[in-house]
Amino acid sequence: MENNQSYFGELGHGIKTLATGMKITWKEYFKDFFTNKSTEQYPENRKTTLHVAKRHRGRLVFKRDENGNYKCTACTLCEKTCPNGTIKIQTEMVTDPETGKKKRRLVDYQYDLGDCMFCQLCTNACNFDAIEFTNDFENAVFDRDKLVLHLDKEVYDGGSLPNLLDGGAPFEIGKFNTKTK
Repeated sequence: MENNQSYFGELGHGIKTLATGMKITWKEYFKDFFTNKSTEQYPENRKTTLHVAKRHRGRLVFKRDENGNYKCTACTLCEKTCPNGTIKIQTEMVTDPETGKKKRRLVDYQYDLGDCMFCQLCTNACNFDAIEFTNDFENAVFDRDKLVLHLDKEVYDGGSLPNLLDGGAPFEIGKFNTKTK
């Protein structure tokens, strides 16, 4: 007789917990019908209201001084710390005419944006603060070979969006370039 009571007691407890779970599920389901939804209209108005966090890692660029010269000394630390080999550096040894000492000179700094994990190990390893990640995220191309960048030969101008390096449009919580339903 005691087994029957525990059986029905457990069955009643199971039904009660199922009803509690279904109550929460239905509450969340119908809540979406009564709240305003917002959608960021990205391609149309991205130059006016799109905000990108400054710490977003979009692509690697060389830092340059006021004369436009890059700070890279071709030490190859960034290449050695890159876990999947997206950075390939070619150097050559040249003799400095003033001191007569041999010095390493950068020939080519190749960065494969398509293979990059954006782990930032290369920028952390750089002792000369010569490279950094920008928050430029519009890097889509049809040809994968265009994702291989030669950072020593290009001068990064700040991307395709205005004020992108500063984060784009000012960030306002709850305010988007939206259309509400």
